Amino acid sequence: MSAAVSIERFGRGVINSVSAWGSAWVFIAETILGIFRPPFRLRLLLRQILEIGFNSVLVIFLIGGFTGAVLAVQGEYTLSKFGATAWTGPMVALSLIRELAPVLTALMVIGRAGSAITAEVGIMRITEQIDALRSMAVDPIRYLMVPRLLAGIISMPLLMCVFTTIGIGGGYLVGTKILGLAPGSFMGQIISNVDMVDVNSGLIKSLVFGFIFGWVTCYKGYTCGFGAVGVNKATTQAVVTASVAVLVVDYFLTSILTRIFF
Repeated sequence: MSAAVSIERFGRGVINSVSAWGSAWVFIAETILGIFRPPFRLRLLLRQILEIGFNSVLVIFLIGGFTGAVLAVQGEYTLSKFGATAWTGPMVALSLIRELAPVLTALMVIGRAGSAITAEVGIMRITEQIDALRSMAVDPIRYLMVPRLLAGIISMPLLMCVFTTIGIGGGYLVGTKILGLAPGSFMGQIISNVDMVDVNSGLIKSLVFGFIFGWVTCYKGYTCGFGAVGVNKATTQAVVTASVAVLVVDYFLTSILTRIFF
């Protein structure tokens, strides 16, 4: 009897997982199709860009500056063992542009804005505001999800550029003012060794991460359970799932983009 119960539970878990995975793909398909269907609510999009993008600038500014500073210290220490401290600038810039800026920006935005989006949509779900939209012949996918998805895709590359710029600035200040590196050599080596290929790699990653951010946070909020416990669980799942997805997808993107561009 216990074996039968275990098999039943396992089968139920598999069915629920497959069903949730399928509904997530249906959800994102409907959201993508909603982007191209009128009416186009530009005001809602701009409001979400303000919430997701502009309101995250301070966090990105702080994290980017200190990340660049840490890279400069660690890079100078490591490269000094090989007599190559002149390459500290390119090491800082390439590390930020190709890897750290897209990933850390995505993780920061997921933690700050992603949790808020999931909680907001989840509260609208449990208070029947989404059902009220349907009763007024307003598609909740186009009204709620499309602006948030587009705002994530638009905001993430812009925030990544801010992160990279501030990070290089932080590395420059620490490298030249504290570590004693030559300012001309620091910036000159960056200009000589950073190509548009590296910039494009970071931008592609940030666009994909913005898509993951909007998809996961909106879907978890849209399908959350009832009550405060349901919203709490959905918010936690959204942050964890989106963060893990960013790190996993980052590996595959790095492998693919390296083969394409190099």
